[in-house]
Order: sequence, then C-alpha cells, then structure tokens
Amino acid sequence: MKISSFRGFRDILPSEIGLWHKVEAAARELFHLYGYAEIRTPALEKLELFARGVGQDTDIVQKEMYVIRNEREGDMALRPEGTASVVRAYNEHNLAASGVAPEKLYYILPMFRHERPQAGRFRQFHQIGAEALGIDSPAIDAEMIALVYNLMQRLGVTAFEVQLNSVGCSACRPTYREKLKAHLADSFEQLCQDCRNRFERNPMRVFDCKNEQCQAIVAAAPVMIDHYCEECRVHFANVQEYLTLLDVPFVIQPRMVRGLDYYIRTAFEFVSSSLGAQSAILGGGRYDGLSEDIGGDPLPGVGFAMGVERVISLMPADVQPMTSEVFIAVLGAAAMKPAMALQRDLRKAGVRADIEYQPKSLKSQMKKAGKAGVAFTVIIGENELQQGKLVVRDMAESTQKDVDIDVIVPALLSMLKKDA
Repeated sequence: MKISSFRGFRDILPSEIGLWHKVEAAARELFHLYGYAEIRTPALEKLELFARGVGQDTDIVQKEMYVIRNEREGDMALRPEGTASVVRAYNEHNLAASGVAPEKLYYILPMFRHERPQAGRFRQFHQIGAEALGIDSPAIDAEMIALVYNLMQRLGVTAFEVQLNSVGCSACRPTYREKLKAHLADSFEQLCQDCRNRFERNPMRVFDCKNEQCQAIVAAAPVMIDHYCEECRVHFANVQEYLTLLDVPFVIQPRMVRGLDYYIRTAFEFVSSSLGAQSAILGGGRYDGLSEDIGGDPLPGVGFAMGVERVISLMPADVQPMTSEVFIAVLGAAAMKPAMALQRDLRKAGVRADIEYQPKSLKSQMKKAGKAGVAFTVIIGENELQQGKLVVRDMAESTQKDVDIDVIVPALLSMLKKDA
C-alpha cells in the first residue's frame, strides 16, 4: 500500500513555494526595518510551558496539543503557538541583560494543533510572529499593528478589516467577570458544554464560542469596554490615537476576545470574509503577565501571530515557479564532460543552468527545454565541439545562431540581460 501523509499535514510543492518565499522575504525585510531580530525555538517544549502560559482551560491545552508522555524528563508537547516559547527563551537566556527595551524578536516557524482539518486550518501550520518585550507603552501596541498592516499592503492583501478591543486588566476584569457571569447564569442551561465549563474559570471565553445558541446569548451580554478602570481606558484611547496617526484604519469590536488566556488590555485581529468560517488572518495583543505565569520576572510584552497558509490564500497568485534560464542539450557521450563544464561555468556566473544527464534524442531534449520554460538552449554535440562553435537557440523567438565556444558564457550573459 502506498504511504501518504497524515491528515492535516500537507506538502508544500515546488509550484507553490514561490508565494511562500515572497511572504517570508517581505516579512523579514519589514521586521528588519522595524528593528526586529529573528529567533528560532524548539518544536518540542515542556507541556507545563503551555499549560501555565497559554492557559490550562483553553481549547489549545485541553483538546489540541500533541503531547508526548515522558516519565524521566517530564511531559512534552509539540509547539502549538510561538509566544510562550519566545518568552521562555527570553527568560532562560537572560536577554534582559542587553538593556534594550523593547527587545524585538520575530519568528517564522511551524506550529502543531490536533484540530479538525478544514479550509485554512491544518494540523501542522506555519506562523509568522513578533514579540516586543520589556515596555508597556500603548505606542508599541499601535506600532505592532501598523507593522502587520504594512505587511499586508506589501503582499497585495487588501480584503481585510482590523478589529480592535481591550480585554481589561487584573484591576477591572474581576468586577466585569461577575457581571458577565450574572448575565450568563440566566441562560446557563442553554450554553454548550464547553461554555458551561468556562463559566467559572474564564467566562469571557464564551464570546469566542462558535455555537449559534451561545452566540445569541452573549449578543446581549455586558461588554468589557463599558467597565474599564481609568488606566485601561486611557491606554486603549492612546492605542487608537496612535493607530490613527500611523494611518491604520480599524473598527472597535467589543465582543472580540483572543483564544489564549495570557492577553490583557490590547487585543486585535485582522479578519477577512474571504476565508469563510475561519475568518481571522492573524491576531495578537498585550500579555504583561505571561512571564510571571511561566516562572519569570515581570515582563510587559505585546505580539502577534499570522497564519501563513491563510495569508497566501488571499494573495494574488502572481509568483512564477523558479525555473532554469539555460538548458544544455547533450548529443553523444563525448559531449557530456564539456557540457558539464559549461554548466559549471554558467552557475559560477550566476546563471541557473540545467542539463540532460541521460542519452536522449535532440527532439526529446528540446521538448524538455520547452516545458521547463528556459530562455535559451545550448546544443553541444561532437560536430559542435569539432567546429569550436555551439548552437544557441532562443526559445521564445524560435531562432538560433552559432557562438564560439570560447565566449559562450559572456555571450549567454549578454543575451539573458537583453531578454530580461
């Protein structure tokens, strides 16, 4: 029986990789412009990191992690998200000693969640994310959102909306939680089982439930925006003012909460109706208590994570697969070594050159060159070697000419420059 990949784990094929390279290159260029440095964390972390950091009662920890039980070293989990790992690395390697605040870090990494695969959602997926650690200014919150907004513009993604909220802090959230619970208690029996479980531990997560009946119940629920303490009110107002200054359009979404427990104050999502039910392209926010939750010192932070697969699904498919520029057709065994030497010299000159390694007819090789989309084909056979001239065929114009073998590389460089 033929072996295939696991459900929800997909191959990224050569015909697709051009768009991935475009996204990654644009992200890296923008991160460097904004002063971010790349960090790469292990795919396997201690389970405790996510249980304490992401939240014991979140869907990620309760239902979606790939867990490896290990009695000797402690239970492990494949990384389901990037922020907890980055903060763990920041603490473990004492990056605070650099004295830089904020410490700006970004990552481009695969994540793993045991979810039901559907459009835009996979069990292995890829995220581009960033974290700004060590400062609690609303200005850095707005800059983070502006960075992602600019990335979307560079990628040609325009069909999205920036949704903004503040989920309060430890000073004002407890009072609001009690008012929310009082509202939910009136319809407790109509809530789904997940939301009943959330009722005591984290009732705000009910807003994130996709169950239609639960959505109807929370539609009339009190919202956090009406219960901020003075510090949260001022912080949220400043974030909005900075976003306006940075030319980032946004809408206030008072019922938007993030699916991770570590968020306080600023929370945001970029959503698109083009993605169907899984409308979020990316999300992020502020998580000032996360470091302490995982055993570190107090550390303010703000970040985001973007689903690469989802962004690519919204991008114009204008990236062509990388192809060779020159194909070398080899006629006869005696021509093989000169052909390989030419290929070597072309590659040294920065030309993408391919060759036919097996004995085949000229017709077959020309057909292969045509399918490959090369600009020029060089024909090397015994006759050409004896005459000291190689045949160069312009594939687009269907014309050809003889070129002295001693000048073949500079001649091809000149032809490629004109063809560009």
